[in-house]
Order: sequence, then C-alpha cells, then structure tokens
Amino acid sequence: MQAAAPEKPQILVLISGGGTNLQAIIDAVKAEQIDAEICAVVSNRPDVKGLQRAKDAGIEAVTLDHTDYTSREAFDAELIHLIDGFQPDLVVLAGFMRILTADFTRRYEGKMLNIHPSLLPKYRGLKTHLRAIQAGDKEHGVTVHFVTEELDGGPLVIQAIVPVLNDDNPISLAERVQQQEHIIYPLAVKWFCEGRLTYNNGQALMDGQPLPSSGCQLDSRENA
Repeated sequence: MQAAAPEKPQILVLISGGGTNLQAIIDAVKAEQIDAEICAVVSNRPDVKGLQRAKDAGIEAVTLDHTDYTSREAFDAELIHLIDGFQPDLVVLAGFMRILTADFTRRYEGKMLNIHPSLLPKYRGLKTHLRAIQAGDKEHGVTVHFVTEELDGGPLVIQAIVPVLNDDNPISLAERVQQQEHIIYPLAVKWFCEGRLTYNNGQALMDGQPLPSSGCQLDSRENA
C-alpha cells in the first residue's frame, strides 16, 4: 500500500480587519508560490472584510470576539484552545490588533510571525507613519519579525525600505508601505514553509545561518 503524501505545512492567520495582507498570502498560496495550506482565518472582530476574503477562498473563517471575555488572559486562553485545534505549523498575525499575553507568545514562539509598519526597532506601537513624518525621516518601511513577549521586539526576518517624500502625509506614506507589505510578508511565509527560515534561541536563521539584526532588506528606492 502506497504511503500518503506528506501533508503541506498548515498556516493559521489571525486578523482584526480588512485583511489585505491575508489576501496577499492567499494569492501566493493559490499561485503555488507558497507550498502550504491556510487551515483557518480567525478574527477577534465579527463581520470584518478579512473573514469574507477567507470564505471567498474556501478557507474556514472563525470569529472569536474579544469583547465576550472579561480579561485579556481569558481571551488568549480560549484563542490558544482554538488555534491548537487546527494544529498549525505557522501562526501569522496579519493586522491582528491585540497585545498578546506572555503565555500566548511563549506557546507559539518560533512559529509565529508578525508584520509591523515601520523599520523596527524604530516606532513600535501605533501611528508609525505619522511619527516617521514628524521626525523628519528620509526613509520608512515595514518589518516582518518573529513574535516574542516583547511588543514588536522579536528577531527581524525581512524589512522593506520606502522613501519619505517631501509632500507625504500619513495616508500617502501608508499606501506605499502597504505595497511593500504585500511583497515581503508572503516571502517570509514562503521561507518558513520551505524550512529555510527558522528560529533558535531567540534568533532568526536563514538556511541555518543567523540573520543580521535588521533581517534581510529590500530597498524600494532602488526601483523608484
């Protein structure tokens, strides 16, 4: 009797909103650029567009409303139970607007990625585009990193750099940054699913070699 073919890596995506990065990953999986399957999409907010994106792609879409829980710890405990039921190889945070508890981040350490709209370690937290403009920065961008207990502080995987133009406002800058998000996030997921991107003892590795502290870097200014 012929043995069953190995199962493809399973990806679970956490969202809170429109899910444009989710869509970029869905498209990359559909195009076979990522050799994996998205086993579920989970949102902490009901009726967001990202859930419809999942349904349109034939992916199980689940709502776990954080307002139904009396504490962050109670919500995260139920979210862990939900995620573990799908047994994903990788958890992808794609606009998941929750500060995660230490118990949650420790459980998925080394197999959970996040994307953050700044060139970390600059501008952790919110309003990153406005902060970059107000600081007079000449460059801004986006970072994919492994998730650890430190907010936006896990080891960096890949960054994309975009110029800050003289007439930029937070909206125009965000639009250009988002274009790069849709390039580098599927790429990082692809690397992980291929086994090229790994995590060991608090460090991101590519092909078994430690990545630099800034991760891999793509500079969109070279194509401007």
